[in-house]
Amino acid sequence: MSEFDAFFKSAFSVDCVVFGFDESDLKVLLIKRAAAPYKEHWALPGDLVYPDENLDDSSARVLEELTGLENVYLEQVNTFGAVDRHPAGRVITIAYYSLIKTAAYNINASSFAEEVRWHSVADAREMNLAFDHNHILQACYTRLQRRVRIEPIGFELLPRKFTLTEMQALYEAILETQLDKRNFRKKILSMNLLVDLKETQAGVAHRPAKLYSFDEKKYLRLRKEGFYFEITSPKVLARAAR
Repeated sequence: MSEFDAFFKSAFSVDCVVFGFDESDLKVLLIKRAAAPYKEHWALPGDLVYPDENLDDSSARVLEELTGLENVYLEQVNTFGAVDRHPAGRVITIAYYSLIKTAAYNINASSFAEEVRWHSVADAREMNLAFDHNHILQACYTRLQRRVRIEPIGFELLPRKFTLTEMQALYEAILETQLDKRNFRKKILSMNLLVDLKETQAGVAHRPAKLYSFDEKKYLRLRKEGFYFEITSPKVLARAAR
């Protein structure tokens, strides 16, 4: 027996945290497991990495096999390696996350996924997810909240033409806080990131709002260079005014 044998008895897995936005709520994609361990538990889409497979290929394969999602950009977030995180033995998992528009994709449960469904992130964080998936979900959600403050988000989630109210709703859903309307609009417009389409909403019961789109070149530049985008909530403004 080689002194190194014990080091080659660990397995690797990938877990995918796919966030989606449906115009009002931030959601996360979960599967209901039809196989042990944690049979009948809700979980993040995840599975073991094949011995001859690289991690990025594995995350795309696993997500497609369990949920039917294809061509989804996945970004590595962190590695989770608690010794007892998997009842079958030592399994080190690499978490990936993504942001997609729920209406743009069809989901379909297959393999050991009995069901696949979008859940509100707020609800999912209160559920007893399989393995250490509550911890993984929270880590990815924290990354998303941090990301929204240092680079633009919305190109993947908002309609091609959107209102400032729709954009603010997205930020409020991610940050889990109500934002001051005037302050938010001033910040967004000062970045010169949006294109005023000189159009307004059609077929709405309320006063039609102006429509905007992203300036793609500026959007990509800010994604690359980054920025600091601190937004104040009405409660903070009220305390400051006292």
